Amino acid sequence: MADAAGDVAAVASAAQGSASASAPAPPASSAHQPLVGRVAIVTGASRGIGRAIAEHLSSLGASVVLGYASRGDEAGALAASLPRAVAVKADVSDEAGARSLFDAAESAFGAGAHILVANAGVLDDAYPTVAATATDAFDRTVAVNLRGAFLCLREAANRLPRGGAGGGRIVAVTSSVTASFPTGYAAYTATKAGVEAMVRTMARELKGTRVTANCVAPGATATDMFFAGKTEAMVRRLVETNPMERLGEPGDIAPVVGFLCTDAAEWVNGQVIRANGGYV
Repeated sequence: MADAAGDVAAVASAAQGSASASAPAPPASSAHQPLVGRVAIVTGASRGIGRAIAEHLSSLGASVVLGYASRGDEAGALAASLPRAVAVKADVSDEAGARSLFDAAESAFGAGAHILVANAGVLDDAYPTVAATATDAFDRTVAVNLRGAFLCLREAANRLPRGGAGGGRIVAVTSSVTASFPTGYAAYTATKAGVEAMVRTMARELKGTRVTANCVAPGATATDMFFAGKTEAMVRRLVETNPMERLGEPGDIAPVVGFLCTDAAEWVNGQVIRANGGYV
């Protein structure tokens, strides 16, 4: 499996040419580190887009809770590499698991979370049609992608700071498939569309709190989850049909999320930002 993923990654490349946690430093934000004094929770943070987001938020000064489901070694190594981070194993599809991430922010950093990035997700790499989708595979996709996002979003709506000098920030990582409807992604697309609907509704429900809620919807991005189950031809086709003639990289997505987490993004609320190179 690893060798196959490596081969596919090589095609894409050719086509494109616990950790210690100390209390956060007192607020002293600057243009370069606008998130100093803020605590961010990132789910699905051990690899791929989630990892890039966590690293970027840390570079902006945030203390970071790294939520992960099964890659403890990678999450722990990431936490150790960041100035203020803690890795927390949590099943986001479980109420107690979602709650534990917010509890960890308080216990590790002495302050509640200011930012939630709901990034955890799964994809059926058999890419079945609706007719061929197994019920248990559908249920797993819904459990993590939709129920898991809901539980984390609900916790954020009740626990992120309101008002004051900069309210809380909620960013859900969805997908540009909600606008392109590729075959083989029906369950995944449905769950991501559901998250987008929830987030846009939340933005209205949080009126007056100065808490913003947005989505970032990546296109085809070079991660392990993207490459799983895809042939070289499938990857090449996606590269060739993108106006930028390449796959996205996690580093293309992280700065978009990072901006939405800052005070400068307060006027961006209830939006779905498609970061996909013009794919859709």
